[in-house]
Amino acid sequence: MLDLRNCRQYMACCLRIKDKKGNIVPLKLNKPQARFYEQIQALREMGLPVRVLVLKARQMGFSTVIGGMLFWDSATSFNAQSLVVAHQDEATNNLFAMSKRYYENLPEPVKPLRKASNGRELEFAAPTNAPPGTLGLNSSIRVATAGGRGIGRSFTFKNAHLSEFAFWPGNKNETLTGVMQAVPNEPETMVAIESTANGYDQFKDMWDEATEAWNRGERDGWCPFFAAWHEMDEYRMTPPPDFRQTEEEEQLAETYGLDDEQLAWRRWSIKVNCGGDINLFRQEYPASPEEAFLASGTCIFDQNAIVLWLEHVREKVIARGRYAYDYDGQRITGIRWEEASDGEIVLFAEPREGCPYVIGGDTAGDSGGEWSDFFVGQVLDNTTGLQVARLRGRMDEDEYARQMYCLGFTYNKALIGVEINFSTHPVKELDRLNYPNLYVREMTDTYTGKLKKAYGWKTDPITRPDLIATLKEVARDNLHLIQDEETLKEMLSFAKNQRGRPEALPGKHDDCVMALGIAHKIRGQQRTTIREAPEHHGEKLISKLQRQRKGRR
Repeated sequence: MLDLRNCRQYMACCLRIKDKKGNIVPLKLNKPQARFYEQIQALREMGLPVRVLVLKARQMGFSTVIGGMLFWDSATSFNAQSLVVAHQDEATNNLFAMSKRYYENLPEPVKPLRKASNGRELEFAAPTNAPPGTLGLNSSIRVATAGGRGIGRSFTFKNAHLSEFAFWPGNKNETLTGVMQAVPNEPETMVAIESTANGYDQFKDMWDEATEAWNRGERDGWCPFFAAWHEMDEYRMTPPPDFRQTEEEEQLAETYGLDDEQLAWRRWSIKVNCGGDINLFRQEYPASPEEAFLASGTCIFDQNAIVLWLEHVREKVIARGRYAYDYDGQRITGIRWEEASDGEIVLFAEPREGCPYVIGGDTAGDSGGEWSDFFVGQVLDNTTGLQVARLRGRMDEDEYARQMYCLGFTYNKALIGVEINFSTHPVKELDRLNYPNLYVREMTDTYTGKLKKAYGWKTDPITRPDLIATLKEVARDNLHLIQDEETLKEMLSFAKNQRGRPEALPGKHDDCVMALGIAHKIRGQQRTTIREAPEHHGEKLISKLQRQRKGRR
C-alpha cells in the first residue's frame, strides 16, 4: 500500500518524467540521485533544516529528483509552499513543465485539488467553482527566473530549489538573501542549491566555506554534496578494438577506478559534447570538486596534476590541534600538544630523531584593522623536502610567534624563516624568546652602506620571482612532497594577473603557497643529514602522538 509520507515510494509509484528518448516513464532514481536522497534523509534524521549545495556534472538528474521531492511535499501536505528559481527563462519554463507533468500523470486517487493557475504557479487548493466547504491543501509550487526583482519577498516558503546558481545573472547574493529570508529555519524545511561550476565565483566561495565547515564537524550550515560524472552508469561506451589508455587516462583510471568503457565515453564526450576542449569537459563533467572549479589557463602550476594528487592527500593528516604552554612573560616552558578538530596546526609526519627541519612563515596582511589573510608556517624535512606539518590560522602576532616557537622545538629546533614584509614583530618575538635557530639574511645598512645580517625572510622584486620559480620546479618534479590539501588548493588559484604577476586570484589566498616557497628557499641554512644524537623534545612528542593514536583506535 502506498504511504504518502514516504517520499521515495511516492516518487517511484506516482511521478512520471520524460526520459532522454522522449518517453514518459516512472521516476526511478539513478545512483547519484539515490545517494543524494539518502543524504537528505540523513540530515532530516539529525533534526536539521535541510540546506544542501550540490556540485554536479551535466545531465545527472538532480533538478528532477529535487523537483520530485518538492512536488511530493507540496502535493501531499497542507500549507507547503515551494519555490523554484532557475538561471534563465527557458530553464524556468522547463522546470515548471516538469512539475505540471508530475501533476498531469498522477494517479487519480492521489491527485490533489488544483486551482486554476498561470504559467508560473501550481496551486493545490479548492477550485473557484468548487462546492462550499471543499477543502484543498493550500499548498503551491511557484517558479521564477533569477535576476528579477523581489524574488522571495512577501512570501514564506517551506522548500526552495535554486537551479544552476553559478549561472544566475545580476546580484546573486541579493537574490539568494531574499530567498533564504523567506524560508524559516525549521527542521522540516529544505533549500537545495544545485549547479555545475562556472569558474571562481560566489558558488565556488560558498562551496569552499561549506566544505571547510563540514570537515570541521559543523552541521548547522550548508551540506556540500558532489557527484562525479563517472557515477552515472550510462556514461560509458564500448571501446574500439585498438583502444589503448593514454598516460593521462592511466592516471585517471588509477585515481578514480575508471574502466575502459568509461574512458571511451570520456574521449567521445570531449570530442562531441565539448568540441574537443578538454578543459570544458573538466568543468562540465568533473571527476572532483577541484577539477570542476579549475581556473583559467593563467595558473602557473599544472592544475590537472594537482587535482589528481589531491585525491591522494585527503587522508594524510595524522593529528590536528595547537600547542599549549606555560609563559611567564619571558620564557616558554611546558610545551604540550592539544588535539582540536579546529586546530590551526596539522601534522602529516612525526618528527624523526636527529632529523633536520625548516619552517617557512608567511604573515597576515591587515585590512581595516582585521587580518585579511592567514598566518602560516610550513614545515619541511630538510633531508627530503617533504612537507611534514602546516600551521594556518588567524591569530595575534605574538601568539603566532609562540605557536611557531613550539612547532620549531617539536621538530628538533627547526630553522625558522618568517617573512618580515608586513611586520617584523613575529621575528622579533621569536628572537626575544631566544629561539635558537632563526634564518638570517644579508641586508645593506642604510647608514654605512655595508652588508649586515638580520633575521627573517624579505620578499622583494628579486627574491619573489626566484621563490616562485623554485616552487614551480618542486611542483613539476616532486609534487608528492606536498602533503597539505589546503596548500594544493591555493596552488590551483595561483595565477598570473593582467600584468603577468603570479598571485592569488581575486578573493583567494596565497599564504600557504608563499610560506612553502620560503621554506624551500631557506633550506640552504639548515643541515641535510640526520644526527645520531636524539633531539629529546621531539622524542617526547613522538611518544605522546603515538599514545594518542593508539587511544583513538
